[in-house]
Amino acid sequence: MAREPWLVVGTGAMAGFFAAHLAAAGEPVVMLGTWRAALDALQAHGLRWIDLEGRERVYPVRVLDPPHPLRARGALVLVKAWQTERAARQLAALVPASTPILTLQNGLGPQDVLREHLGPARVTVGVTTYAARVRAAGVVQATGQGTVDLAREPQGTFWAEILRRAGLEVRVHEDVRSLIWGKLAINAAINPLTALLDVPNGALLEDPAARLFMARAAREVERVAAAQGIRLPFDDAPRVAYEVARRTAQNSSSMREDLRRGAPTEIDAICGAVARIGRAVGQPAPLNEALWQMVREAVAQHRAPRAVPSPLAPTRR
Repeated sequence: MAREPWLVVGTGAMAGFFAAHLAAAGEPVVMLGTWRAALDALQAHGLRWIDLEGRERVYPVRVLDPPHPLRARGALVLVKAWQTERAARQLAALVPASTPILTLQNGLGPQDVLREHLGPARVTVGVTTYAARVRAAGVVQATGQGTVDLAREPQGTFWAEILRRAGLEVRVHEDVRSLIWGKLAINAAINPLTALLDVPNGALLEDPAARLFMARAAREVERVAAAQGIRLPFDDAPRVAYEVARRTAQNSSSMREDLRRGAPTEIDAICGAVARIGRAVGQPAPLNEALWQMVREAVAQHRAPRAVPSPLAPTRR
């Protein structure tokens, strides 16, 4: 009898990253998404994976196209924050109610949407600092090392075992809020600046002004978290943001890629969430507020990133 597959929800960079690692470990993988070009490429040619050393492999993943009921060992949700509602409704309709769910999405909000539709006992929350980029439809390249950090409850140990077998570094923690806000600090420090300046992650470290804005954005997240009684999983948010940018120096953030093509971004779930919660708890986050509005304006007007009026432009050397 064939083994039940893992369902990966999404067909972008991180969906491809985790699908490739599971497939490389000999696990059957099915992918579910809405990007037609990727679905066609995956169905016709499999998932083409390029590792950090430039070695290429092709993995024969299946696609759930058209979507239909599936018995899966578990489902990994790796869609953009704004796509979570659709993904949650699909999962509720397609997989049995006993199927474990893992979300490794960015920002605040997706976790609650999944819990609302699928039940809190099924949804394990985690964050990851691994990095990858889409080279073409169905082609994903690793661009940075990282970790996967999971909440212990409800099924963190189960997911940790699976992902470790797939060759990933995984840690399990007690405090899920700390994990989410820690990743939020990193995202707020890196993603909007790379998008507005149209630069890869590592370029932010080359300019003192950009580094200063990174530090301020991360510190604001740290203070808003502290105002809620949440301590980040590290003591120095700017230092960790710098380190992640250094490890993923060649990576083009998903927000940068989204802004380049005028697509919706995750800014509402990152800087927007920090700004809104900061106001609610009496801890303003003015830089996150400004970044939120600037990215939203850029998307709304379909501007090229360099055309966005910004005081953050790095000096040219």
